[in-house]
Amino acid sequence: MTISRIQAMAKPYMDYDMIQNHTDLPEFPESRTTLLHLFLQAGGVEESNRDLYALVTSLVQVALDTHERITESGGKEGSKQKLSLQLGVLAGDYFSSRFYHLLSQAGQIQQIQQLAAAICEVNRMKMDLYLSMKSRRLTPEDYLQQMVAIQMQLFLSFTPMLSKRHQQWWPELLLAFTRCDVLVSERLRMNSTLEFAGSWAYWQLLSKVNREEHSYLVAAQPEHLKVRALIHKYELLSKMDDLLDTQLELVKESIGQLDDTLLVEGLWPLLELYDRQWTGQALVKEW
Repeated sequence: MTISRIQAMAKPYMDYDMIQNHTDLPEFPESRTTLLHLFLQAGGVEESNRDLYALVTSLVQVALDTHERITESGGKEGSKQKLSLQLGVLAGDYFSSRFYHLLSQAGQIQQIQQLAAAICEVNRMKMDLYLSMKSRRLTPEDYLQQMVAIQMQLFLSFTPMLSKRHQQWWPELLLAFTRCDVLVSERLRMNSTLEFAGSWAYWQLLSKVNREEHSYLVAAQPEHLKVRALIHKYELLSKMDDLLDTQLELVKESIGQLDDTLLVEGLWPLLELYDRQWTGQALVKEW
């Protein structure tokens, strides 16, 4: 399996002109999906099923992340963005519906129930996070921890399908890679004023700024240049880069402790994807 295989399988369900032309989709969960596929393979799950499970889980994750982007807009859209938001809602609903359709066609009723329960748990966890945000009693560390837990949940639902041997490694590796995904996502959010509110950078600034700056941040939508200046003043880009570098080293350590040669061989190329794309050109460092 190549790293892009599941994404290629998902393309026919996501690649529609109306969606591509009028709304921005979230990043495809390539690392977590590939990790799931590798563990299912190591656990002896037949290829057709592991392809199916990785595909439907990726579609559900994209659906949840698509709806999350709409929530983050906070109703601040102008007239030009209404079509994009409407299509975002429809796209998220469509991607989510594909998981029911694909699994039911394959007679995988138990997996439908399993993923549906995981979706409910994700939504519950999101509500807890939103309540913490609303009270403004959220530290940057708590925010990252909750976001990682949310992004892991769908994939954790496959734990019972793994052998006892692989169940010992699965949560730790999934946590390590998911934390990388979240950190990269938060790094990229610093380049967008629309996605700044409620992000890691937002909570990080609230914990550091003076009273005047605090009042500005919690007011109406802040201006791009002012947010940019605060991110620069409090050196958030370098702090995030340090977090990413540290997390990648932890991932390498976790892989190095595995005694499954085939699994390790599949994980190293995935780690190289982070090194090549996410800690390099993909992370804009213009600020």
